[in-house]
Amino acid sequence: MRSGLVQTGAWAVATTAAVLLSWLGVSSVLSDAAFDPPATLALPGSATPAASGGVGTSSPDATLPDPPSDPPSGTAPSPSTPPRSASPARRTTGPTGGAAQPQQPAQPQASTVHSYLVPGGRVALDEHPDRADLVSATPDAGWQMQMWNGDQWMRIDFSRDGATNSVFVTWNGHAPDVQTVVR
Repeated sequence: MRSGLVQTGAWAVATTAAVLLSWLGVSSVLSDAAFDPPATLALPGSATPAASGGVGTSSPDATLPDPPSDPPSGTAPSPSTPPRSASPARRTTGPTGGAAQPQQPAQPQASTVHSYLVPGGRVALDEHPDRADLVSATPDAGWQMQMWNGDQWMRIDFSRDGATNSVFVTWNGHAPDVQTVVR
């Protein structure tokens, strides 16, 4: 009886240690692979970003307004620096102690959202002058979607029953180039 309790206790300790070690390993990998929250895109004819954080238009193309030619105090983001997500406006008090005026955040680089339809699904891309970001990739019923990406390319496949249709996006030193392949 005593031997059984010792073995059960040893098993419980070993199992707990293994689960703890696995949990720590997986959590560190997942925290490194976390995605940034999606950027809010402005609707055409709107001066402020949509509150929902997504594209709220049914048209295939939506364009962000051009950035102002005279940026607010500070410097405008350089093309190599990705734009920061929208943050709450800071309030400052003028020298007369009057009402506080919110400072406008710097406008991100102009981008355009395009939608590409291939047999098996639809891909929506936010195309910037120097890169492209995936907005969504939605497979049709019965199709599966896979995505691969690198520093300057992206591939989205829709597959079913041995048929694969792809959307390729490259931007290696040039504006994003989108190619669709139907096989």
